[in-house]
Amino acid sequence: MAAGSDAAETMALSCVHCGKPASLQCPKCAELKLPREDAAFCTQECFKKSWSSHRLVHSKPKASLISNSTERNPDSLGEGWLYCLKKGQARTPTPPHFDWTGTLRPFPISRKLVVPGHINQPDWAVDGVPKIEPNSDFQQVVEIKSPDLIERMREACRVSREVLDAAARVIRPGITTDEIDAVVHEATINAGGYPSPLNYHFFPKSCCTSVNEVICHGIPDARKLKDGDIVNVDVSVYYKGVHGDLNETYFVGNVDESSRQLVQCAYECLDKAMAIVKPGVRFREIGEVINRHASMSGFSVVKSYCGHGIGELFHCAPNIPHYAKNKAVGVMKAGQVFTIEPMINAGVWRDRMWPDGWTAVTADGKRSAQFEHTLLVTEKGVEVLTARLPSSPNVFPWLSS
Repeated sequence: MAAGSDAAETMALSCVHCGKPASLQCPKCAELKLPREDAAFCTQECFKKSWSSHRLVHSKPKASLISNSTERNPDSLGEGWLYCLKKGQARTPTPPHFDWTGTLRPFPISRKLVVPGHINQPDWAVDGVPKIEPNSDFQQVVEIKSPDLIERMREACRVSREVLDAAARVIRPGITTDEIDAVVHEATINAGGYPSPLNYHFFPKSCCTSVNEVICHGIPDARKLKDGDIVNVDVSVYYKGVHGDLNETYFVGNVDESSRQLVQCAYECLDKAMAIVKPGVRFREIGEVINRHASMSGFSVVKSYCGHGIGELFHCAPNIPHYAKNKAVGVMKAGQVFTIEPMINAGVWRDRMWPDGWTAVTADGKRSAQFEHTLLVTEKGVEVLTARLPSSPNVFPWLSS
């Protein structure tokens, strides 16, 4: 670790790990001339603790891997790059045919990444089929988590947040969503976790990357992000027997004002929904709050996908619809853990499914944005288990104003 050359400038920075004032700089970041805000640390100890995720910042984009003229040709990408079909259970060397709703198209995907054998893995890791989850009593009954389970969830959610932050730091024009997936995969493995989406019902990647008109469940592929895109990265980590789950939508380079308003509205919808979480509140009220804010902002709310319970199971009761006049039953109780993850569209709320069986897109081809947190209902209100950290990258302008 080296002291910064400009003491006044460096001292104004915050530690990447803990958020305290920072006076040290990662020497590798200095060598690569990376932004100082991504390289600042307060002590050697913080530098060591964050190394497994921080070192991913040093990775240079593999832009040479894919040229503009050949990036959609699987043969030019090397062995193993194919288009995805049948929810991840099939591959094809030719682009699928579809009545595309917007300008985005699927690109080839790389082979599934490997998780080391020493990592604790969920029951779908090998054959793609969840076994405990579908038949669990907690598909109908909302679990009240034990103190031990809650503590493990805090740890899993902290790891999930750090993994998402690692992905956020590499997003820029020219990087592929496959490269983002590789960062998520490596950061998860380095933390001792398993990327929950990997092979879940045959999903082929370690995270979801949803670009522009993709609402959710976009599959990381060979397409380069372009200046003006928006991209949602959805990260889930299985750690110490439980799952953490969160996502954020990021700006790629210079984004137009309408897209900025859409993304900020999605952020605010989640924020306003979290503010009402406490014992005694009906689950269906979450959708009322979200729908009201989205409608007032001129946007619509997706109805096909909802938040969910989470813990030792990746998905379980309760279901959390995000739209108004929904029929969710039950009231919140202390010890319950669930996600809220509103998907907000610039146009109509309806969605279509791509031929890969995973990628949900807006029916009119207009853009969609989403944010998600995992939440614990406490005796007095709510604890956001996946909350942003002092070290989380400062990528949302409205948080700085």
